[in-house]
Amino acid sequence: MSFFAILVSLVVLVLLISRWQFNPFIAFLVAAIVAGVLLGVPLQEIPGALETGIGDMLGSIVIIICLGAMFGKLIADSGAAQAISNQLMSLFGEKYIIWALMITGFVVGIPLFYNVGFVLLVPLVFTVAYQTKLPAVYLGIPLLAALSITHGFLPPSPSPTALVAQFDADIGKTLIYGLIIAIPATIVSGPLFSPFLKRIHCKPLATFTPKAVPAAELPGVTNSILTSLLPVILIALSSLLPYLLAADSSISRALLFFGNPSIVMLLALAVATYTLGIARRTPIKSLMNSYAEAVRDIALIVLIIAGAGALRQIFVISGVSAELAAGLQNIPINPLLLGWFIALIIRICLGSATVAGLTAAGIMAPLVLASPTINPNLMVLSIGAGSLMCSHVNDSGFWMYKEYFNLSLKDTFKSWAAMETLIGTVGLIGVLLLDLVV
Repeated sequence: MSFFAILVSLVVLVLLISRWQFNPFIAFLVAAIVAGVLLGVPLQEIPGALETGIGDMLGSIVIIICLGAMFGKLIADSGAAQAISNQLMSLFGEKYIIWALMITGFVVGIPLFYNVGFVLLVPLVFTVAYQTKLPAVYLGIPLLAALSITHGFLPPSPSPTALVAQFDADIGKTLIYGLIIAIPATIVSGPLFSPFLKRIHCKPLATFTPKAVPAAELPGVTNSILTSLLPVILIALSSLLPYLLAADSSISRALLFFGNPSIVMLLALAVATYTLGIARRTPIKSLMNSYAEAVRDIALIVLIIAGAGALRQIFVISGVSAELAAGLQNIPINPLLLGWFIALIIRICLGSATVAGLTAAGIMAPLVLASPTINPNLMVLSIGAGSLMCSHVNDSGFWMYKEYFNLSLKDTFKSWAAMETLIGTVGLIGVLLLDLVV
C-alpha cells in the first residue's frame, strides 16, 4: 500500500504540472496532501507536516538562493559578464571560438541562474555568428552546455544546493567533485559535439539582437572574473583548508563561520556590491532595487523547492521513508545509478530539471541517510545528471532554445535534446568513476 501511495502521489504531481498546467508549488502541496491521506497520516497532522517540511527545506538554503540571485543580477547588470566574454573572444580568436564561448558559459553560469544566463549570453552568440559567418547553433551549443551543467551540478545554483540540504552533504566537497565531473561533461557535450551541428542553419529572431554595453562603461576584466568566481573560490578554500590546519586552532574555528555557505554568499555579495557597484559610482539605492528585482525573479524557484520539502515531510512522518529505504536497499543496483534513473524518469514526465532533482532526492534521501556506504555528495551529482537528461517538449528550456534560435522541432531535438542527454550520460559516468576512488 505504501509504494502504491507514493506512486499515486507522483502521478498526481506529474498530471497537475504537465497536463493541467498547475503552478508547481500548488501541485507539490496537492500531491503531498494526497500522499498523506493515502499513507494514513491523521488529517489534523497534515497541515503541520506541510509547514514543517517547507520550513526545514527553506531554512537551510533560502539565504544562499536569495543572495545568489542578487549576486548574479549584479554580475549581469554591471557588465561583468560582457567584459569576461569580450576578453575570452579576443584571447581565443575565431579558430577556437567555441572554446571561448564554452568557458564564457562556465564562468558566467556559476553565479547566474540558468534563465538569466541564457537571456544574457545567447545574444552574444548571435553577435559572434554575425561577425564570423559561422552557424549560430554550432556556436551556441558549447555555451549552453556549460550553462546547463553549472545549473545542474554546481552549488550555489538552486537545484544542487537544495539537494545538498536533502542529503546532508558537504557543499564544498560537492562543488569540488562537481567541478571534476563538469569539465569533461562540458567538453564532450560542447566543443566536441557542436561540430556535428554545423549543417543546422538558423536565422535568429530580430527581437533578440543584442544591445551591448559600450566598452568604456564595462568593469575591468580582472575585477569581473575574480568577483564572479568569488563564491566558488571561498567555498573551495573553506573545504580544503581544514585538512591543512589543526582542528582546534583559532583559524579552523574561524573557518567554521566564514566557510558556512550562507556567510560565503553574504561576503561575496558584499565584495561585489563594492567592486562592481559602489566603486563604479552606482548609487546604493539602485543596487538595492536591483537586488529586490532579483529576489522577485527567483520566487517561483524558491516555492518549488518549498513544495518539494512539504512532500518529503509527508513521506517522513508517515514512516514510508524507512520502508522505502529498506525496499530500495534490496534492489540489486548501484544506488547512485538508481538515483540518476529516478531523476531521469521524472525529468521525462515533468520537464523541469529542478522539480525532477528535488522529487528524486525526496525518494532517495531515506536510503542515503540510512546507509553510511553511500556518498551523499556523489548522490547530489548523480541526481543532478539524471535531471538534465532527455529534455523535450515539456521543458521550458527546450522552447526557449527553439524560439531564440528560430529552429524546427526536428533540429531542436538534434541539437538541444541531444546535448542535454550527453551531459546527463557523461555526468553519470563521471559519478560512477569517482565512486571508485572517493
